[in-house]
Amino acid sequence: MTVAQAYIDTWARRGVIVPIFLAVRLLSLAVILPVTSAVITLAISLSGQAALTDQDIARFFISPLGFPVFLGISAIILIASVLGLAAMTVALQNHSKSSLNALRLTLILLGQRFRAVAGYALRLVLRIVLITTPFTGVSLLIAQSYFGAYDINYYLTARPPEFLSGLALIAMVMGLMTVIVTMKLLHWSVSLHLVLFDEVPPRDCFRESARIMAHKRWRLLRGLLVWLAIRTALAFVLAVVFGWLIRHAADGFGTAFRGKLTLAMGYAALWWVCGMIISAVSLGALARLLYDLHEHECHPKPIVPQDTRSLFAPRQMVFAAALLALFGLLGGVLLINRVQSAPNIEIIAHRGAAGTRPENTLASVRKAVEDGADWVEIDVQETAEGDVVVMHDSDFMKLAGVDLKIWEATAEDLAGIDIGSWFDPLYAEERIPTLKQVLDVTRDRAKLLIELKYYGHDQDLEARTVSIVEAAGMAAQVATMSLKYPAVQKMNALRPGWPTGVLAATAVGNLAALDADFIAVSTSMAGPQLVQRARAQGKKLYVWTVNEPLTMSALMSLGVDGIITDEPALARQVMETRSDLTTAERLFILFADRAGLTFDENEYRNADP
Repeated sequence: MTVAQAYIDTWARRGVIVPIFLAVRLLSLAVILPVTSAVITLAISLSGQAALTDQDIARFFISPLGFPVFLGISAIILIASVLGLAAMTVALQNHSKSSLNALRLTLILLGQRFRAVAGYALRLVLRIVLITTPFTGVSLLIAQSYFGAYDINYYLTARPPEFLSGLALIAMVMGLMTVIVTMKLLHWSVSLHLVLFDEVPPRDCFRESARIMAHKRWRLLRGLLVWLAIRTALAFVLAVVFGWLIRHAADGFGTAFRGKLTLAMGYAALWWVCGMIISAVSLGALARLLYDLHEHECHPKPIVPQDTRSLFAPRQMVFAAALLALFGLLGGVLLINRVQSAPNIEIIAHRGAAGTRPENTLASVRKAVEDGADWVEIDVQETAEGDVVVMHDSDFMKLAGVDLKIWEATAEDLAGIDIGSWFDPLYAEERIPTLKQVLDVTRDRAKLLIELKYYGHDQDLEARTVSIVEAAGMAAQVATMSLKYPAVQKMNALRPGWPTGVLAATAVGNLAALDADFIAVSTSMAGPQLVQRARAQGKKLYVWTVNEPLTMSALMSLGVDGIITDEPALARQVMETRSDLTTAERLFILFADRAGLTFDENEYRNADP
């Protein structure tokens, strides 16, 4: 069967395929994802913490305790990811005309073969880990060799020759790894079918699949490439058409914002529906290609469940679907309540007003205060002389092209380093400010959010920060946060009454349960569940670094407590404009942001915390 025939055949059965796809998506969101989250939270709790962030995640998962957890979670995710493929294969094998019956048979089959499927998933994950680990290790060694001399932000910004050379080497290593993994997966392409439909033991399925595919893997590879090209082309055409419609087709409304918004909402909804259909048909075509290979060799028989009075009888499945729909409706009501409310969002200026002034300078701090920021966020480190100064990177390569580590710098060194000209020659006089200087600027005008930065050379950063703040008499006007949870715990011990926060780019476990007054997360982590968890724990939730108006409004609708941004004036404007919108308009902006629609054309060097 050709790829085109697979797509045509699947399209002819779209009445079965599309409902299966949607049902599996709903099942994954309502059951599989919460179960996976619960398993992760339970596993992380064994480490003695409620959650792990950033580098601590990798350390945990490569530990003797964490590695089996990693394998188990990966197996669950793998099973979830192939559930739709399995359901569509069942529909093909049984010539089902009912999506409900195909899904029911799939769940029965998975229940009967659960131990074998779980064993298969674990073996597959372990095989992939064994293949990829050496290549990952070599790539890390290359990165350390080529990118280790200066702060990583310098390499990402300036892209010197050694950075490009290192990237090229890593690309070659990862390219070779991709080729090897692809060849292995081609050999194992019908291994799941053998376990699920032919009852081949997991220990034998990979060898048997390799035998079946010995002379077919190149044909399959060509087919997969064509399948991917068609899938990508369909999605691209859809994006171009609806993107153009949303941006331009409402011009006839002139300046009527609500008319434009209503039409855009309709186009966005239609885009989503078409996208779901394309995804479903594409997955069905892939299932058809793989089933054709398996059927040609093994001649599988239609599935006859051993127990037709199963939990997965049609009546029970309809009841479960209704229950899930009820929970979804309740969740929607809660979301609308948050969208309707007009919370008092705190505007937090990231490294000052870093979008309009050079970051972490007195100029950016003053501008943030002028723009009405509630908080000014800065980074602090120690110099060679023990002074606490405002600095994000470990060295001055990105800001000034000076090869000097902050912990090796003296006051005399800092006085000669221009950290403003990279932004604009108008700021050539800007120098690294001290914490005390920044406190003097923000006193009684804005609160100061101090991020404690660590690069392994700190001396007594927490105590020195406390001493400077208290000497200025501004303990009630500051808060501290850090990527390092032990530093947060130390600050809690030093000054229990000071607000402290955990900063996280990534996290696993219940982040809201950590011992802190607030959590600050990346936009990719911010969602309704985290908002609810933070509220349940009595903690504030801040999100960084948000510079796009749609995203700002969407996060406000989610109910976050603060937005960390390079553009505090813009954030204030968005908050004021949003108060004039209807609930439906706010809800559309939330969905538009989640769909990836943005209107921000500015470039920022400082998206990291």
